[in-house]
Amino acid sequence: MKEQAPSGDTASFGFREVARAEKAPLVQGVFRSVAGRYDLMNDLMSGGIHRLWKREMVAWLDPKPGMAHLDVAGGTGDIAFRILKQVGQDKAGPMTICDLTPEMLEVGRNRAIDHGITGGIRWVCGDAQRLPFPDRSMAAYTIAFGLRNVTDIDLALAEARRVLKPGGRFLCLEFSHVVVPLLSQIYDRFSFSVLPWLGEKVADDRDSYQYLVESIRRFPDQESLVARMAAAGLGESRYRNLTGGIAALHSAWRL
Repeated sequence: MKEQAPSGDTASFGFREVARAEKAPLVQGVFRSVAGRYDLMNDLMSGGIHRLWKREMVAWLDPKPGMAHLDVAGGTGDIAFRILKQVGQDKAGPMTICDLTPEMLEVGRNRAIDHGITGGIRWVCGDAQRLPFPDRSMAAYTIAFGLRNVTDIDLALAEARRVLKPGGRFLCLEFSHVVVPLLSQIYDRFSFSVLPWLGEKVADDRDSYQYLVESIRRFPDQESLVARMAAAGLGESRYRNLTGGIAALHSAWRL
């Protein structure tokens, strides 16, 4: 089942239609539940390959010293830590992590301490659709496994453009639509049969994993997301499939 644009006063929460005002609290509930097991969640959903995808994301971003960077839906700090490691903590520019769920930010702060990072990151609780940052204030905007959870994707893309400086980079990593037929069949069977069961047995949370599987199927396919990025005013929109389209990286620029 593919993503459908929100209609009227409803939005998709997995395969369910809910009132638009209800989606953000429901998403918060999912990530509040899985915050302490977020890495485990991604390992289960990707077979551990998400670590390679994130490495590819940071490599394509090619962050530069002094770059003002915003990582949205990045509460546990995974992308930000990788960027700081690549650039060097002493050379990195202002790093801001924005996440809807306070519990995810708490996990990230604790992980930062474990990584020996005691400064240089601003942790902000905020909504991707209403970012609490000035216009043209960021040189780069990243979002990994977060865009499919917002209520209005087009509004989130418009906000990304608003906060980017001219020439600023937008980069999205997200589970996407498999382009290899046999792999698609295997992945569907794994997703709908195995993942919720693992969520129940390993994390004691079947419902959250069921939602996450369904949310992937409602997300726009690769070409549709390129078109929506362009419609939001992000130029030179393009993508790379990862692992046969299980995930995709989408890139664009604020021109």
